[in-house]
Amino acid sequence: MKKSFAYPYGVWLAVFILAPILMVVVYAFHNADGGFTLHNFSYLPGFPPIFGRSFWLAFLSTVVCLVLGYPMAYLMSRLSASKQSLCMMLIMLPMWINFLLRTYAWMSILENNGFINQFFRSIGLISFLQSHFGYSLDYIPLINTQGAIVLGMVYNFLPFMVLPIYTVLIKLDRKLIEAAQDLGAPTHLVFRRVIFPLSIPGVISGITMVFVPSVSTFVISQMLGSGKNLLVGDLIDLQFMGGAYNPHLGSAIALVMIILIFICMWIMNKFDDGSSEEGGLLL
Repeated sequence: MKKSFAYPYGVWLAVFILAPILMVVVYAFHNADGGFTLHNFSYLPGFPPIFGRSFWLAFLSTVVCLVLGYPMAYLMSRLSASKQSLCMMLIMLPMWINFLLRTYAWMSILENNGFINQFFRSIGLISFLQSHFGYSLDYIPLINTQGAIVLGMVYNFLPFMVLPIYTVLIKLDRKLIEAAQDLGAPTHLVFRRVIFPLSIPGVISGITMVFVPSVSTFVISQMLGSGKNLLVGDLIDLQFMGGAYNPHLGSAIALVMIILIFICMWIMNKFDDGSSEEGGLLL
């Protein structure tokens, strides 16, 4: 009886995950005439800068999310239950708004006449730069930069870092922390040798949940980067939706991207080999 409840999930998995991946594989190894070919992969040597840029910006956004997200999750886990619920609502509130609308909002904030540049003008920062450093523009270029893309990634994916870490931290056995304190361990040592090692599974999950969508995004880079900083997601999108319609090349790029992402996930999982549970007991 219980196995029957798994059938809908199996159908969902087959239709919306396995079937699309299979289609990508088929398109990647066939040409427009339906014949088997490896020619689609011959174009890949021309795209290393795009792959490198995608992984670099995804790495930066993941690091920023970890630096911001871990303290947030840690502080949340130490609050009362009612305050934890409030913080959770504040973190999830932006997620209730459409992804595109949130990105459009950042476009308005970062544009040359946006809120931030208007603020800089009002406090005299731009006039100071013009008079003392020969700055020629009447605004600070914020949009259409790699920094804007990273900012968009961090804003949209930060909850995916906070929630897994928070979920692990609230389940920690407080007796371990109290035991470490009773043994005379200072606060920083308790965190380094007890709390953080035990929270490694949440950190690994958060890194994976942030890095994977960051490295494959295309909407954020198109809207906040204006196509000037082409990422792999943009490249694949151009092959399927752009003027140079070539789904076979797009599938080949997507297949390589899938393999690289799985390799990155495999490497990250090597850091969570089960030793974290023991590491939290060592003082």
